[in-house]
Amino acid sequence: MKLHRALPRAGAALKAPIQPQPRPITARATSISTARTISSSTTTSAGLMRQGRAPAENPGATRCPLPLRQSRHHASSAPDSLSTGPLKKTALYDLHLAHGARMVPFGGYHMPVQYADQSVSASHHFTRSHASLFDVGHMVQHRFSGPGAADFLQRVTPGSIAALQPHHSTLSTLLWPGTGGIVDDTIITRLPTEHPDDQHLFYVVTNAACRDKDLAYLGEELRGWDGAEVRHEVLEGWGLIALQGPLSEETLAKVLVAGSSSEAPPPNLRELYFGQSAFARVRGAERPVLASRGGYTGEDGFEISTAPSDAAAVAEALLAAGGLGGGPEEERGMRLAGLGARDSLRLEAGMCLYGHDLDDGTTPGEAALSWGVGRDRRATADPARGAFHGAEVVLAQLTPRAKGGRGVERRRVGLVVEGAPAREGAEILAAAAADGQGQGEGGERIGVVTSGCPSPTLGKNIAMGYVRDGLHKAGTEVEVLVRGRRRKAVVTKMPFVPTKYWKGPPAA
Repeated sequence: MKLHRALPRAGAALKAPIQPQPRPITARATSISTARTISSSTTTSAGLMRQGRAPAENPGATRCPLPLRQSRHHASSAPDSLSTGPLKKTALYDLHLAHGARMVPFGGYHMPVQYADQSVSASHHFTRSHASLFDVGHMVQHRFSGPGAADFLQRVTPGSIAALQPHHSTLSTLLWPGTGGIVDDTIITRLPTEHPDDQHLFYVVTNAACRDKDLAYLGEELRGWDGAEVRHEVLEGWGLIALQGPLSEETLAKVLVAGSSSEAPPPNLRELYFGQSAFARVRGAERPVLASRGGYTGEDGFEISTAPSDAAAVAEALLAAGGLGGGPEEERGMRLAGLGARDSLRLEAGMCLYGHDLDDGTTPGEAALSWGVGRDRRATADPARGAFHGAEVVLAQLTPRAKGGRGVERRRVGLVVEGAPAREGAEILAAAAADGQGQGEGGERIGVVTSGCPSPTLGKNIAMGYVRDGLHKAGTEVEVLVRGRRRKAVVTKMPFVPTKYWKGPPAA
């Protein structure tokens, strides 16, 4: 498969030096504080618990004080009551108002929760059958470059970052040293560079509500970095648009245009697979965008990073291509969608939401994210040999206790709940077997729900949460305390709804 390389001048957005750019401090690592304000300069890829409970214990971990103040101001699918200071606006704020959006505080921004023409449930179904456009411009977009960029990212995450090929992405987690707790979840993309001897350019997306914590964490890590030079920029004001649903490819293809004669032609989207990206030009936009195949809904789709001044033009072009700009109602292939539908879609897809399903006291092993620990990252827990933060805890947890390893005390699971839906904070209880031989005493607390909602697709109540190790296997019967009543539930494999990522045609 042939992926299109960066358009020669397109890359300027993401690859060329930022203008104007503060001079880096005289050190091998450039602190975030030296490049906090970026004008127009770069592009993107993708991004995924409000913490009301105490961090879970990690067996064997030394609970030393964390090096930075831990923010408890996390993402929430409910209006963000913890926001302080004036709310920010994404580049699509005016477009949302023009289309009848109901705006709520979320991650420090005014964000649309739904639109006047659709209920949350209808928007959810429309995304599954057609395509929806989500504004995710509140996410924090970063650029890491320099000869030490790959090694630095491998210090703070357990992913195989150095092995990433240009225009390929990986989901990973920022981890705390000593405990392996998750600072935030992130998507990291390696991008091509204009200079053959410089293969160290990465585009990283993190969560909006973790912004202050993440920037403090990264700043401290960069100040303590003793490897080769790392340059870090925060891409302020850049747009990020999630186009999700089975008609996403068809819609995006309609708005791609050829650039100048010196630029590559528009990418063949059929050959752009899940986890890959390409630079492209969109009708009406002055600068190229970075289109990354993936998303947060379980559907096929793209996340499109745009220059600040182009976000509205790209969104309008996509909406017009999907028929929202006019034509019969029944012929519309795309609509705008808000946070409400995004939350139910991501839960059906088994996706975590930081501040709900992940937090500083949860490790990748507990969160069922061990697959994100690269095979080549499992050989050592020694920082002097390139180990990632918290490796001494995370690697020890990879072998289950049933097989003689340390394992974990709790595991993230999916649940299908009878009766009323279980919401965050609901207690999960052991279910006593009819013969009295059940695992655990009936009614004993064995875990907690971290996310839950009625599933529009399945017509059932689904939830995500953590249960005691040994009670995590699919088919295990438990109970959930919902509004003071014990409801039957069963541990269920995730995703609840099969994902539809485009990974290429089926093998013959």
